Order: sequence, then C-alpha cells, then structure tokens
Amino acid sequence: MEILKPLQKNGYNTQTFQSSNLSKELSIELNRCGANEYTKVSFPVKYGIFSKLETCDYIFEFNLNHEIRHARSKKRTWLHPSEWLKRTMGNDWVYYSTGGYSGVFEALGEYYLPNLTYPTNSLLGGKPFEESGIDDIVKNWHQIIAQLPDTGMPDEFSRWIQSIRQQSPEGLQKKAQQLFDISGSRVTVMPPDARHVDYNIIPLNISDGCLYKCRFCKVKNKKEFSIRSKRDIDNQITRLKRLYSKDIVNFNAIFLGEHDALNAPCELILKTVQDAYDAFNFQSSYMTKTFLFMFGSVASFLNADKILFETLNRSPFQTFINLGLESYDQATLDLLGKPLTRKQVGQAFEKIQAINDTFPNIEITCNFVMDESLPDSHYEALMTLIRESVNRPKPKGCIYLSPLKFGSPSRQVLYDFYKLKALSRFPTFLYMIQRL
Repeated sequence: MEILKPLQKNGYNTQTFQSSNLSKELSIELNRCGANEYTKVSFPVKYGIFSKLETCDYIFEFNLNHEIRHARSKKRTWLHPSEWLKRTMGNDWVYYSTGGYSGVFEALGEYYLPNLTYPTNSLLGGKPFEESGIDDIVKNWHQIIAQLPDTGMPDEFSRWIQSIRQQSPEGLQKKAQQLFDISGSRVTVMPPDARHVDYNIIPLNISDGCLYKCRFCKVKNKKEFSIRSKRDIDNQITRLKRLYSKDIVNFNAIFLGEHDALNAPCELILKTVQDAYDAFNFQSSYMTKTFLFMFGSVASFLNADKILFETLNRSPFQTFINLGLESYDQATLDLLGKPLTRKQVGQAFEKIQAINDTFPNIEITCNFVMDESLPDSHYEALMTLIRESVNRPKPKGCIYLSPLKFGSPSRQVLYDFYKLKALSRFPTFLYMIQRL
C-alpha cells in the first residue's frame, strides 16, 4: 500500500491509493485535477476535478458528487483504448469514438464522435452499444463497483467507495428526472455550439415553446411561446444550484432555454445571465472562461436591440446564439412549413454578419437543412449565402447543416455535405442533434 502526499490545488486535495494485492489490483485517485480549459485535440482529455478508480479490467471516473461520469474497459472486447463512455446529467450514456479523427473533425468540428442510444440525425458512426464490452459497462457498472473491497485501505478511500456505491442507476435516473422537473421538461435539443464545452451545460428556462411550429421539426414541443416569471427563474436557479451541488465547480456554461430564449425581453435575458453567473459562482469555477448558449428565431433576432448585444459582449460570457434559418429558398421554406419569407432569411443572415464582425465575444451561428428530397433551388440559394455573399473566408459564424431524417444515415447526403463544406466561406459542420 502506498499513499502519496496530497496535492493542494483550487481547494481540493489530490490523494492516491494503490493496492499491493496483485490478485485484486485496485488504484484510487481522489480529486484528480484534469484540464481546466476545453480544447480541440485528437487524444482523450478529461476536464474538471474528478476521482478515478482503476482495476485490472476497468477504469471508472466520478464527479464531486460521487456519481459516475466516465468509464472504459481494459479488456480486449473494448473497441479502442482512446475511446470512452460518458454519462450525462440527463443519465444518457454516450460513447465517444475516434471515427478516424480527421473525418470526424471535418464533419463535426470535434475530434470525437458522440454515439447516442436514442434516434438522431447523425450521418456518421456505427452501433457501439451493441458491442459486448460497451454493453457490459452500461448494464453492470454498479454491480462491478459493488463487488470491490472497501477494507484494507485508509478511511477516506473506504468512505469514498461506500459513497460511490450509494449512487445507484435508479438513484441517478431519479436525479435526472429532478433536473427535468426543475424546468418543467427535458432539454430535447441542445444548441450545436454547446460542443465547445463538451455539452456540459446547466439548463435554465426563461421561456417555453417557440414562435414557429414548423412541419419538419421533430425535437421541439407544441407549446405556445410564453415567458417565464422572474420568480420561476429564481426558483430554477436555486434548485439547480442544489442539484449540481459540489460538482458545480466543474461547470462554466449555461443554456438559456427553451427554443427561443432570444424572444424574451432584453432586460430579463441580461438579469438572468448575471444572476446565474453569481449564483453558480462561475467566477470561482475550476474551468476557465464562461459560456452562454441559446436559440433564437429569425423574428426574435431581427427584433433584438443593439443594446442586448453590446451588454452581452461586455459580460463575462462568451455568447453563442444559434438561429434556425433552414433555407434561403422560398419553395423549400414552404415545403418545410416554416412561416418565413426568403427576404426575412436574407435580412437575418446580413445581420448575423454585422453582429459577428462587431462583437468579439458573441458568435451568431445558423442552421440549414439537408435532404435528398429537397429541390435543387434550396442548395443553389444556400450557396448565394455561404459563398457568394462574402468575398473571403470568415472565421466566425458557423454554418450547421442538419439532416432532416432521423436514424437514416445516407452516403449521398454526407457526400453533399462535404461538397457544400468545400465551397463554403464559413466554418461549416454537421449538426448532430443531442438532448441533455
């Protein structure tokens, strides 16, 4: 048995235990300090402060609330040593695969491909959850932990093992439901820009529903748009702080929901952002920088006053606002059931460029749909925006192309994407829809 001296960092002591029993190999590292800034790299990086447990067959990682957050097997049945499982706050398991690195990065802007257990619009990936090694961890991780010894080690490590055992799959599902209950519903779609923080966001609803009820949309609800009261928002903040508890130090990003938070009054947006920053103590987060994500509609964006962007630009947040433009072709807009005119989409795209060129701490991104069934005029009109409207490449203002179909990968659509990406003068990526 060997205990290393604790490392003091950010108020947390890193302590390590190594079992000397070769037949029951076990090592524990409490309060390990991972990376404190999200980066784009082609090798595994774990963020924040967490604890790690390693046996001869498995590696498990836990957050500061003793809840499992990452796992991988060391057995031969595991697909790749640089791939891993992540459990989200919504209690979904996500398998991060390399996908060949360069191909994934070209498509998503990230080096790892999230493989999901529920239907989505992804054109990439296989079926990793059908693999025995991955299925074994998803179904049996708690049983594996329950069989570990908690004796023959210092008290702090013994107590820690007992604590992680108490976080059962049933308990974690109950906590996920509590998260959904706080805002009244699950986050069914996260902004594509949340990829910049590995989708580690705190959801806070200031509104419900959306302005448009487009026929093609599969992820938004049918609620009429409405604005939450300040009392309701304050209650969410209080409950979220309690729910995230000790692990809130590992978060530095909020998602203002629901589907069109930009349509809320400017004063409410700004007050909520500041209140959340203070309540969640983001200034003391282990993670550097702070991020704000939200959705907006064409109407809410065109109506937004300059003072909103000026104030957000001065705030502590790097702000990303994602707009669903979908098409610059009137026939396609009508086909999608999106109640917009081509002129309105063009005006929104023009304003996007003005905002992105003016405010360094704000990025407006937008989505367009893709499908084999769409008319050629859709793609011709799209090129007038993402290529012909500017005379040089733009570093900001990501264009996200969203396949219409769920659970239906298509080589043709993927080929079309790469062709559009090569011609675009904006950073252009696939929008893979994920929930929290």
